[in-house]
Amino acid sequence: MNGLMQSHPLLISTLLVHAERHHAEQQIVSRRVEGDIHRCTYKDLAARSRQLAKALGALGVKPGQTVGTLAWNGYRHMELYYGVSGSGAVLHTLNPRLHPDQVVYIADHAEDQVLCFDLTFLPLVEAVAHRVKTIKHFVLMTDRAHMPAQTKIPDLLCYEELVEAQDDRYDWPQFDENSASSLCYTSGTTGNPKGVLYSHRSTLLHAYAGALPDSLNASARDVILPVVPMFHVNAWGLPYAACLVGAKMVYPGAALDGKSLYELFESEGVTMSAGVPTVWQGLLAYTDANKLKFSTMTRTVIGGSACPPAMMEAFEQKYGVHVLHAWGMTEMSPLGTVCTLKPRHLKLGAAERMAVQAKQGRAVFGVDMKIIDADGKELPRDGKASGELLVKGPWILSQYFKGEGGDPLVKDEQGQGWFPTGDVSTIDTDGYMQITDRSKDVIKSGGEWIGSIDIENIAMAHPAVAMAACIAAFHPKWDERPLLVVVTKPGAQVTRDELLKFFDGKIAKWWTPDDVVFTEAIPLGATGKMQKNKLRELFKDYKLPTA
Repeated sequence: MNGLMQSHPLLISTLLVHAERHHAEQQIVSRRVEGDIHRCTYKDLAARSRQLAKALGALGVKPGQTVGTLAWNGYRHMELYYGVSGSGAVLHTLNPRLHPDQVVYIADHAEDQVLCFDLTFLPLVEAVAHRVKTIKHFVLMTDRAHMPAQTKIPDLLCYEELVEAQDDRYDWPQFDENSASSLCYTSGTTGNPKGVLYSHRSTLLHAYAGALPDSLNASARDVILPVVPMFHVNAWGLPYAACLVGAKMVYPGAALDGKSLYELFESEGVTMSAGVPTVWQGLLAYTDANKLKFSTMTRTVIGGSACPPAMMEAFEQKYGVHVLHAWGMTEMSPLGTVCTLKPRHLKLGAAERMAVQAKQGRAVFGVDMKIIDADGKELPRDGKASGELLVKGPWILSQYFKGEGGDPLVKDEQGQGWFPTGDVSTIDTDGYMQITDRSKDVIKSGGEWIGSIDIENIAMAHPAVAMAACIAAFHPKWDERPLLVVVTKPGAQVTRDELLKFFDGKIAKWWTPDDVVFTEAIPLGATGKMQKNKLRELFKDYKLPTA
């Protein structure tokens, strides 16, 4: 027997209808690539998203077809979030930091019909426009005054003219909530990137989960500035959660340096932000150098890669900003865990509490996880056993777009499919998960595993170190030994021996790196993560002093 409740599909457009009705005057503030600060409201967003949906229809975009974006965090990008998906088409956020060849491959693989892009990316689009096969229309996300006098792109359209040519009389269509809503490609450290295709249902459930108090705790009383880009896993779902709760949104555009971010935080009264550690390094360097404090910021979500404990301590103790450690993946929409404390943790001393906060956290409702050994056997949740992390849930990938790579799931004894994350982790008795390494980054020395993240965190705590990466280097006796690659802070100096001595008493002696290499920069991927695969390639012939 079924329940006797109304049945309404969970559609992205319903978030916008709700925001317009209940939070019409709430602001969306954007630093535009044109250089100015733009302000609009949820009422404006809703009207312009309807106009955009009509404009895309007039360009011949049909339900199920993909519309690509190459854009920063801003109100126009948010209009595309709702206007494209709401109309039944699929929003495809392309990562502009990728190589042009990858942009071409992804746009063609996704079969994008239209490409909307910010002024910043005009040279990139000019370089690829003649190479892409399916894109029929190129739309520059600006007004007529900022359109280029000359361009290599034939029939380049102006975004504002397209939108303004339509009225806002448009009824959002109703369709199956399992319909595709948006598409995002993985970074692809090896081979071509693979597409992850989200549904309306998965996106809405993810937005609900993200807004929960023990998750990101988004509220109408918040002013949220997503530093995490909208071209990467939908800015961790914040543009959707914001409409769900009616939060004020502040978008930084292309200006992600410490000074620009700090000014926006202060001028707009930002209470919450979210981003990767590499961005926060720049912000903290600016505030430190100028002896500044945050007047309204109360919490920040840090994910994408593990947050160094030294960074967490700086935010918490120096600036009074609570750090929410989070973890997820493109394949998980991306939210998997958030490290919110339980009541008994609040009674712990600062060091013990920080040790809990350094973990990636506990699963939000909707995500189930477990760790397995090399034979596929589930390992105990005792905080000690370490194994490959598997996840399942309603916003977690079942297969890649167009079936690339075959069936990615691992079946359990009940025949249920789990997604293998590629992370090596522990789970403690309270359900707190801690990543000890990526499976491909683990250093195997004499048959024993060494966790590179622990070594990096210790190195990052040294006052002279700006960034550190630990990789495996060949050793004739031990097979692999840790090699530490370090970027020092401007003007700071530290020797190899001083840095190695810094590890004394902090880890097992045999975990201490065999050598230190100083370099000007560590390669970062398109999402701000360290590219250890490139470092491994660079140092593949490196001869350790112990070898």
